[in-house]
Amino acid sequence: MSFEQAQALDNEYPVLSSDFNIPTFKSVGLKPTKTANEDDQVTYLCGNSLGLMPKSTKDAILNELDAWSARGVESHFNHPTSTCWMDIDLPVVPKLAPIVGALEEEIAIMGSLTSNLNALMVAFYKPIGSKTKILFEKNSFPSDYYAIYNQIKLKGLDPKENMIQLKPRLGDAYYIKTQDILDTIEQNHEKIAMVLLPGIQYYTGQLFDIAKITSFAKKYDIIVGWDLAHAVGNVPLKLHDWGVDFATWCSYKYLNSGPGGVSGIFVNTAHGSNVEDEYIPRLAGWWGNNSTKRFQMLENFEPIKGALGFRQSNPSVVDVVSLKSSLEIVEKFGGIGKLREKSIKLTNFLEHALQNSRYYITPEESFDKTSDFPEFTILTPESSDERGAQLSLLFFPRTSETRKGIMDEIFNYLRDNGVICDERRPDVIRLAPVPLYNTFADVYKAVQVLESAFEHLSILQ
Repeated sequence: MSFEQAQALDNEYPVLSSDFNIPTFKSVGLKPTKTANEDDQVTYLCGNSLGLMPKSTKDAILNELDAWSARGVESHFNHPTSTCWMDIDLPVVPKLAPIVGALEEEIAIMGSLTSNLNALMVAFYKPIGSKTKILFEKNSFPSDYYAIYNQIKLKGLDPKENMIQLKPRLGDAYYIKTQDILDTIEQNHEKIAMVLLPGIQYYTGQLFDIAKITSFAKKYDIIVGWDLAHAVGNVPLKLHDWGVDFATWCSYKYLNSGPGGVSGIFVNTAHGSNVEDEYIPRLAGWWGNNSTKRFQMLENFEPIKGALGFRQSNPSVVDVVSLKSSLEIVEKFGGIGKLREKSIKLTNFLEHALQNSRYYITPEESFDKTSDFPEFTILTPESSDERGAQLSLLFFPRTSETRKGIMDEIFNYLRDNGVICDERRPDVIRLAPVPLYNTFADVYKAVQVLESAFEHLSILQ
């Protein structure tokens, strides 16, 4: 892959990098290099961890600080310039619904990812009779594991006996095959109360077949939930059409809402009754109660129909407007479909460039690797239908008691030379080109720096 090819693709596919604040060598605290001065922008391939800040976000936040300064509590009902704080989240719902493929009444903007996951499991995990187990993945994100483990304990059950964990076949692939998931459901359907999986696996970058897995599990009346932290804003979703029961996500990765930004939930309309004694018992609060009666302070919980009825407290105004400013850029780009179209091209370009490296080995070759020659493979599935923007690279030789792995040295070299990505110890680096602000030239440069990193390894000296 050549730089000329990258330039040609950049002329073909739009980018809105000018709408974002892109860090420079100086702002990150990096020293200039032979090819970059302190004012040059870094190559930021870390949107899978934290998206870049839209330039419009600062003004959006300052507008709310000005409202607080000018009117104090009055801005809840009498905002000087925009939406009153009482309803600050409501205009954002229509912008988010098409990104996750939901009806507007199935969406609520609230809380944080793990707190929402716990709240939804309280409502939906109902072990009855022999159906007590939760099916999820081995090596899931730790926060998910902790939530699942303790939700089982809260029901008075033994987690060790009520967790079914999926993992890749040893020596076959680094990710879980869809058929293995379906087979496990088939074999254990009389014992499974809930399936809870990530839309995209944080470590490998695998995009699960949400539609097929959900449909298969629903045949056995199993509740199906999804942690969409790495999927929302990354790949198109159709949660309503797929019959997903519930889902939650964070917004600070591909939705660029800022560190610790507000989360969101999806609750299928099949579970949205607000009729007394028919609604799903839940972790409740006054913001989920009938808004026309909210300030009557009644001892009568009458949840708003749909996902809004799962809200507990009023959302952070600053968080909500930060999310809104980013979603407006998504709309400007043309929506999630246009983003995905470019993302596939961008990630394929990255993959092909990596595979042309003299240090690349195929996943099949990596299972039998025995030499100490420095190399890497790609953990992420090769099919675009099975991945989003992220490619996860596994480095050899791997960390062991006898020899330190090379990942740290590679990672530090990338960063020192202005390629910002992230590591997952002990041996993985994740690269995620984001179509909103990354270019094909960014990808080309990152692979060139990676190649140079191998050449500078102390192991080769």
